[in-house]
Amino acid sequence: MTSPLPTVAPTSATARSLAPDLARGFMLLLIALAHAPAFVSHWDLGPSALNTAAEFVRSLLAENQARPMFVFLFGYGLGQLYQRQRARGGDWTSTRKLLRRRSLWLIVIGFANTVVLVPFDVVAVYGLTLLVLAPLVRARDSVLWWTSALTLVPATALLAWQSVTALAAAAGGTSITMAQYMEPDLVAHLVASIPSWPVETAVSTVMVVPGMLLGVWASRRRILDDPERHAALLRRVTLIFVGVSVIGRLPMALLLTGAWTTSSTPVAWAVAVAHDLTGYLGGVGMAAAVGLVAIRLGRGHGPLTTALTALGQRSLTFYLLQSVVWLALFYPFTLDLRDDMGSAATFGIAVALWAASVLLAEWMRRAGHRGPAEVLLRRLSYR
Repeated sequence: MTSPLPTVAPTSATARSLAPDLARGFMLLLIALAHAPAFVSHWDLGPSALNTAAEFVRSLLAENQARPMFVFLFGYGLGQLYQRQRARGGDWTSTRKLLRRRSLWLIVIGFANTVVLVPFDVVAVYGLTLLVLAPLVRARDSVLWWTSALTLVPATALLAWQSVTALAAAAGGTSITMAQYMEPDLVAHLVASIPSWPVETAVSTVMVVPGMLLGVWASRRRILDDPERHAALLRRVTLIFVGVSVIGRLPMALLLTGAWTTSSTPVAWAVAVAHDLTGYLGGVGMAAAVGLVAIRLGRGHGPLTTALTALGQRSLTFYLLQSVVWLALFYPFTLDLRDDMGSAATFGIAVALWAASVLLAEWMRRAGHRGPAEVLLRRLSYR
């Protein structure tokens, strides 16, 4: 018998593909736009037209669409990791141990983010999903497709239930935001999320599986690593998926902004299902669109592309930084700005935070610094 080969080293920054990191850099903008308005008490505070426009853009392009893009890229990264392990001589035993360590530490990081910073987090959800479904990174293509399709049903139902609840609140003249659940002091904040965290994390895994497995499948074909070879597929996916997403998500955007109203519960459910189901398509479609952009850019990267790529290479660090900013700005025991701005103002903060992240990531690249969260995760995972 032979002993398992040791886990090979992680990929260097210079060996990474352009499109996945470029997509991650852009994705952080969508995540900021999706999250920022959730921390204010009243979305309509301030200029009415600007707030309506901000909510329309958020519903159409960011909410429940940034997450699927994030999930797809997470799965793509897992597929890349598995393929690199195989190419460098790592067997399944060593790779499985690597994935298990990575998943456990993602859960720890996500738990810390939930308890210390903001009470909603996807990092732990990704970690738990990977811990349970790690063997699927080497499953047959048919298994990936069937598992993704079957889990898409409960995932869409869960998201649609949340959307219908938001619609009912909006129809009653109220908004469901994080501001309603913020604790008045730091000590209460640190313990408030702990009781519900295990259940919420476990339930949320079903929303991760469809996009994650599709990302694993795409990584096997190096669709974003070699976008030139898959240009025709990327064009079709971008055109069809983004187009269907815009059409499917438009009714929800109209309802949330008051441009259209309905008193029918079945219609509200149909709108919610369409919104969240096509959000998966939109997330994948936007990742494909970035692949097309990478083709146009070729090998000549300008300063903006380089900076966005640097941000994508440090996406975990800057995702956690967003949580730090939300805590500092909106919570009662910090600056407590939750009652002082509406959606439009939070959009401005989200864009400014993302732009500052781009500049900071580029400075870190030039200084030779990796993201601290990425460094920590790599050291814990690869030992």
